[in-house]
Amino acid sequence: MKEANFVHTRNIRLFSIGAQTLTGVGDARGLGWLGRVLAKTEIPDLQIESYPLVFPNETTEEMSDRWEHEVLPRLATEDIENRMIIAVPHDPVAMAGSSARARLHLANILDRAKQHNIATFVVGPTPTQDHETNRHLAQLNEAYQGVAERRDVLYVDAFTDLVNHQNFNEDLMVNEGLPGQAAYGLIAWLVLNRGWFDWLGIVDPNING
Repeated sequence: MKEANFVHTRNIRLFSIGAQTLTGVGDARGLGWLGRVLAKTEIPDLQIESYPLVFPNETTEEMSDRWEHEVLPRLATEDIENRMIIAVPHDPVAMAGSSARARLHLANILDRAKQHNIATFVVGPTPTQDHETNRHLAQLNEAYQGVAERRDVLYVDAFTDLVNHQNFNEDLMVNEGLPGQAAYGLIAWLVLNRGWFDWLGIVDPNING
């Protein structure tokens, strides 16, 4: 006897663009922070289809030029919500010069996504082991946050709490500069606790009522 097909109350098609950390590179479990976040988001009446659309070593300008070609043909219609995570990549061009153009590229992505009725969620850049790079990232992080907040887009600061975090930095050190399981877990914790469930419009299923 066949079981009846379960019909979810809500269906979300979730796209993610930007940093390679979305793919879980360096994670022995292959989950990365996004996989960990989605594992904590499982509720009976919600189905999330996750489509990471990452291009290695992409700049913010390249991301701004490319994302619509990747996302628009995959957009869902009819009763499926389209949502997108932008994990801002480490952009060597932005770090070498002014943050103005990097801000503009992120602003363009957010504005065009709104025109396409795609709800957006931004995760800022994560720290590195290099102090000079981190100095530039701190400035860019603040600039990106301003862009998102002016558009009422949720922004998760993945830099400030982690730049001096011992476990995060130890994980980068033993993993050739890449996040490992501990570092990915910390990023996931920030995302889960800095507005993820509010953005989805659901109650955190991991809280015991």
